[in-house]
This record gives sequence, structure tokens and C-alpha cells, in this order.
Amino acid sequence: MKKSLGILLTIILVTSIVITGCNSNSDNDKVIVVGASPEPHAQMLKLIADDLEKEGYELKIVEFTDYVKPNLALDEKELDANFFQHLPYLLEFNEKNNLDLVSLANIHIEPMGLYSNKISDISELKDGAEIAIPSDTVNGGRALLILEDNGLIKLKEGVELNATENDIVENPKNITIRPLEAAQLPRSLDDVDAAVINGNYALQANLNPTKDALLIEKSNSPFANIVAIRKGEENSPKLQALVKALQSDEVRAFIEEKYNGGVIPSF
Repeated sequence: MKKSLGILLTIILVTSIVITGCNSNSDNDKVIVVGASPEPHAQMLKLIADDLEKEGYELKIVEFTDYVKPNLALDEKELDANFFQHLPYLLEFNEKNNLDLVSLANIHIEPMGLYSNKISDISELKDGAEIAIPSDTVNGGRALLILEDNGLIKLKEGVELNATENDIVENPKNITIRPLEAAQLPRSLDDVDAAVINGNYALQANLNPTKDALLIEKSNSPFANIVAIRKGEENSPKLQALVKALQSDEVRAFIEEKYNGGVIPSF
């Protein structure tokens, strides 16, 4: 009798563990944890939270103010996805950090622009001016290409996004390039003559690329912001639901009305 009771209790215990484990996995499948920059990424995610709830998913947004931690957190499975970067940045980050993250979808473009608190027109830029640019390789190269496209400098042939200040071969205004961490660029405007600022940080500083920038990236920019995930999870139902919600007509209208050209839909 005691032996039978022991076997019964063991079966109940094992069954309880299995059921608990299944419920835990099921719960995880219904929660989507996304890392995002506060502006505009987190704003778009907040907009779709109710839509995802109707589909049976709880959206949790984790805000980051830098360009490094969101990818590391995604790789370490602290996040299901992140939404803050463009594909060229992700590819370089993967290579440097030996990660295997991929793009699931394009969502929008944030035009990079040159801003200044000291001049109101690029023609006023003085000889020997100091211009701050992002210190990370891809965005730094992107900033230098904007300066080159507008005749302020000329870069070594073929460097493209890998360009650094050391690749400048012509510099008629003797511009000094000052690389800074991207999040610091808006705060540098009182200290430098101008700064090339990423769209999300410009928006956080109440700068609109189409209204406030002295120079702006060309409209055919390949730098669409993406939803990034771990490779192999492309078919995850909850991640597909996330993308469907972000690529909705509601989000498109929100982008066009709120940002007035400072953010452009890319879907």
C-alpha cells in the first residue's frame, strides 16, 4: 500500500512539473520583450501594444539610450527583439562581437542631418570649423559621406561607410572632425560649430531633420531601421505578429503625422 502511494505521489509530482513547465513556456510565447531607443522606436511600440494584446500577446518595452547594450541583451536572450538600428550597423556589430543577429523587417528611415547652434546656413561655416560626428564606424562613415555629398570634404576612393577622418583627402575649409558617442552629439552643439546627428537622437533633442538640419541625407538612404532578432527565430509567431503590427497602416499614419518628414516609413 505504501509502495503504491509512493508511486502515485511521484506520478503526481512529475505531472505537476511537466504542466508547470508547459505553462511557463506557453506564457513566454505570449510575451514579447523588445529593446528600443526612446524616440521614435519606443513611441511606435507603445502605439501597437493594444493591437498585440488583441492578438493575445503582451508587449514589454525596454528602453536603451545607447547603441551597444540592445544587441548584447538580445544575444543573451534578455530580449526577444530590438528596434533601434539600421542593417549596416547590425552587420558591423555582428562581425566585431561575433554575434549572429539578423534583420526581420524594415520599418522606417531616420534621415541623418548636420545641425548647428552657431550658424543658420551652411554658407556661414568658417574656415577651421569643428564638426562632431558619431564615433562608431558605420555612422561615422555615413556622416562623412553627407559632408562629402555637399562638397565640404573629399574622401579616399572606395572607403564608403568605413570612412574615418583619416580618409579625408581634400578639406578646403580645414574642418576639424571630432568623433563623439552618438548619444552625446545633441549636447555637443554648444561646443562645436556643427554636428552630424542620428535621427533618433535629433528627435529626442526636439530637432526635426527636414526643418532644422543645415544638410540632410539623400532621400535614397539605405539606412532603414530594422527589427533585429536572433538567427533561426524568423518564423516565430510572436515576432511575426510584432512585425505585422509595426508595418500597419496605423503606424504609417502615425509616422507621417507626428514626425512630418523627420521619420519616413520604409514598408
